Formats: sequence, C-alpha cells, structure tokens
Amino acid sequence: MRQQVVGLGDQHYRVAVCIGNRPTIPYYQNLNEFAPLKPDEIAHIVEHTGNHWRKVFNIFAKLMFQLDKSSEPTWQAYRDRALLQQGSGHALVFSSFESLPLSDDSVVIIAGKSYAEELGVLESVSPIGEGFYIHPSAKVIVTPYFDYRQLSNRKLDMLISLITSDLKFKC
Repeated sequence: MRQQVVGLGDQHYRVAVCIGNRPTIPYYQNLNEFAPLKPDEIAHIVEHTGNHWRKVFNIFAKLMFQLDKSSEPTWQAYRDRALLQQGSGHALVFSSFESLPLSDDSVVIIAGKSYAEELGVLESVSPIGEGFYIHPSAKVIVTPYFDYRQLSNRKLDMLISLITSDLKFKC
C-alpha cells in the first residue's frame, strides 16, 4: 500500500520537488496531507523561519516561472501569487520519494545529493555533471540543493533544459 503523500501545493502536480526538511513551524511539522498554499503564506513562512526557506521558495519560483510561461510579470509575482497554490501544477513534497506516484506527464526533482543518498535513489540514476543526476525513463532528476550557492542561475537554466529538452516535458 502506497504511503500518503505529504507536502505543499497541488496534489495533481506535474512538477514535484522532494525536499528532506520542513519549515520549523508546528503546522508544517505536523502536516500529514497535501495542503495548497494560500496567498501570502510564503511570506509568513519566511518571516517565521528565516533565510533558508526564502531561498528554497525563490529558486522554486524561478524554476516554475520559466517552465509555466505564466502571465505573471516576474518570478517574484509568480512566487507570491501562484507558487504551490491550488491548481498550480506543482508541489513541494515532504514525504518519502516512494510515496509519489510517477507518471509520464510529471517530473520529480529531488533537492540535494545528500537527500537522494538518504532515499537510496542515487543507485538508480546516472550522473550527468554539475551535481545533476537523471533517470530519464522515470523522469526523476537529482539536483543540487535549492540554495543560491548550490543551484545558481546557470545551473537553474541547466535544470530547465533537462526538463524541457532531455525529458521532453511540457508544462
């Protein structure tokens, strides 16, 4: 029996980012289901947890802003108005990788090599350089952690290329 998927965002995601930690706010620490974010919820999380989660959300917003071809004028507006909300098509997953249903029309990103090792995923993916690993048939990508120093804008562009070109994924 498949474990319940726990995370933030749209349970009908096309892009899921698996991350090995949660915001240190009791609500998120105790979350046991999918919960779409509400407007201004990212600002609330960042205000009460600090810079780490600001970086995670900013990188996720930059990624999805470019993949989604959103009507929002900037990635910052995308972050504040669309990221991880109901119907967004993306999710930030806290539960184990094994709980995720994999499908032909979704991509799963595992944030960080250390977390991928912890999950036992590195054994089934191939390194492609710059801290990226890929399993094309399952559409799973291991990336550097969602932090500016590890997943720079150049590497973010590489990730977008991997998703759109190599995996032939269309948002």
